[in-house]
Amino acid sequence: MINKIALVTGATSGIGEETALQLAASGYNVIITGRRINRLNKLAEQIKSTCNVEVHILNFDIRNKEEVEQAINTLPEEWRKIHLLVNNAGLAAGLSHIQDGSFEDWEQMIDTNIKGLLYISRLIMPLMIENGQGHIINIGSIAGKEVYENGNVYCATKHAVDAITKGMRIDLLPHGIKVSSVSPGMVETEFSLVRFKGDETQAANVYKGFEPLRATDIAETVVWIATRPAHVNINDILIMPTAQANSTTANRNKNT
Repeated sequence: MINKIALVTGATSGIGEETALQLAASGYNVIITGRRINRLNKLAEQIKSTCNVEVHILNFDIRNKEEVEQAINTLPEEWRKIHLLVNNAGLAAGLSHIQDGSFEDWEQMIDTNIKGLLYISRLIMPLMIENGQGHIINIGSIAGKEVYENGNVYCATKHAVDAITKGMRIDLLPHGIKVSSVSPGMVETEFSLVRFKGDETQAANVYKGFEPLRATDIAETVVWIATRPAHVNINDILIMPTAQANSTTANRNKNT
């Protein structure tokens, strides 16, 4: 039996890295993408040493349409039968009232979370249609379900991911291609460190006093969605830490 191929964007850390590892452990050959080539190489070696699967690296910035096109259009033929696309690449930049927002932060979030997802999906979807099968799993957020103070543009980008996912589901329905999303609450990864531009104290305070989700929790959910029977499509999963009820309500009682 030939292994299915999964492509995971943003595989250099956090949810993307863990998802690539768990998909490989489940028997998928994996295409890992990201901007940090050293991390991609390290992940590829880790996968090869622990799983009996193949790995292909694509090093590009998902915000750059020409780089995305170059990477996908030059994929070797044996890697073009992509069964699973996990659109994980995404970020938050800044946390301020909208009237004080940074144009640069807004553009970074829009270019990554919306346009980057669209660029790679637009190139992979025709391959899936040609292959007669496929599954797209978009990593959304609780921020795509509700809006919180200072979240404005980030929430808007994740609401866009939610809408795009629903549009994909409708448009790809005649082709039998599955479309799903996973929408997490607070997950302890590099997410907050990126949002606060490397400020480790601010990033740590986001998760202070309760146990957040881990990247492994989201990766396990992705694998579960991807391995449902052919007649089952999981449209969306909203997954939260036990201690978090919504975007702004968390039970911070632990002395951590």
